[in-house]
Amino acid sequence: MSLASSDTICALATPPGVAGLAVIRISGPRAFEYCDVFFRGSISAVDAPDHTIHFGWWGELDRRVDSVTLMIYRCPRSYTGEDVVEIGCHGGVFICDTIIADLLSAGARPADPGEFTRRAFLNRKLDLVQVEAVADMIHAASHRGAQIAARQLAGGFTRRLESIRSALLEIVGLIELELDFSEEDVEFVPRADLRLRILDIASEIHLIASSAQAASVLRSGFHVAVVGFPNAGKSSLFNALLLRNRAIVSDIPGTTRDYLSESVILDGYTVHLVDTAGLRQTEDSIELEGIAITASVMEQADLVLVLNDISLGADHSNALFTELQERFPDIPVLLVQNKSDLLSEVYAQPAGTIVCSAKTGAGIDTLRGVILSDVRHSTTNVNDYLVNARQASLLMAIADCLVAVLTGIDRRASGDELAVDLRTAIRLLGEITGETWNPDVLETVFSRFCIGK
Repeated sequence: MSLASSDTICALATPPGVAGLAVIRISGPRAFEYCDVFFRGSISAVDAPDHTIHFGWWGELDRRVDSVTLMIYRCPRSYTGEDVVEIGCHGGVFICDTIIADLLSAGARPADPGEFTRRAFLNRKLDLVQVEAVADMIHAASHRGAQIAARQLAGGFTRRLESIRSALLEIVGLIELELDFSEEDVEFVPRADLRLRILDIASEIHLIASSAQAASVLRSGFHVAVVGFPNAGKSSLFNALLLRNRAIVSDIPGTTRDYLSESVILDGYTVHLVDTAGLRQTEDSIELEGIAITASVMEQADLVLVLNDISLGADHSNALFTELQERFPDIPVLLVQNKSDLLSEVYAQPAGTIVCSAKTGAGIDTLRGVILSDVRHSTTNVNDYLVNARQASLLMAIADCLVAVLTGIDRRASGDELAVDLRTAIRLLGEITGETWNPDVLETVFSRFCIGK
């Protein structure tokens, strides 16, 4: 029986616009009834067997809208756990809008963003980790990220968390059982063994949580900031990496006042390139604002490319390179020597130096390879779980509880004290999977979803 709202919702489930096909989803207790107001086929939706597809046309006797298919999913064997119909029609704004308007006139209401998946969660078709995996699959910025999210949707991460939860429940159960025999001074779990078991679990929790930053690259992409002095060729390099002219290229210093951001796919990874304003002393208020934005872009980057005009000397940007390394110690900063086509003789490349010409394309493939290597390196510790910020925060809180348990064991704390921290860790695990939740958490999670999902 559905635990979600008793009303019936509908929305376009495919991207809007002109397309060969589109799907409109309707879910709720009167989904079949509302479809039958406008569906003309050999059988009504109300009478159609579960998990069947039926062809007919949509409209009224004097108003034929489109030939459609109805995909019937009966409660609870559906995505939301409710009665669901997915209406397949030809893509096109007019057709989709008309069908949705018909459903609304029959009594349905427009779905809120992510409401279908919210209902799936409330009806226990998905846990919260799986719900977040749905969003990760939709927004994945890499093939690998999509594959990991698919495994999480299938329950892989949930099963691992449940295994940890079961281990903690077993431990706390034995400790609480000891309390019933406190007068006999019985230890069901020797404290040395208990310490090793807790330490192993805490280490695993730390390992999973530590992959969150790397997971964000697979989920959202790898951000590369291209910075340097004016006229170093940043916009030209930006265009060369994109393989198309996106930025205006000019010999006039300070042409780029704001920043430009575009994405390119490198071996299945999304790389977000950001062309920034040239860094220099200036009195131009607009250019100063652009320079300030450049600093903000670098703070959020996964890699900073400092572009140097090698025709002015290989060490022309060394001071800037060193300054940025010191300013952003946790972000890789790479010095790139550009405009090699202006050199009269071949430049001897020190180890680790990238020399290129954005104008001729020389060395650009090498630079792409270096960027791709950094992307891969940044995601090496992501194996089976695409941990997000919410999950990582709860995992670290769980780790803190387990550290408190270890400290308690070392100071020979009572079983009561140990059990409190263990129970807190178990509760926090439940918050990750959604076993316990509050409306604010759900609003935050589902704010990432589009209408129709």
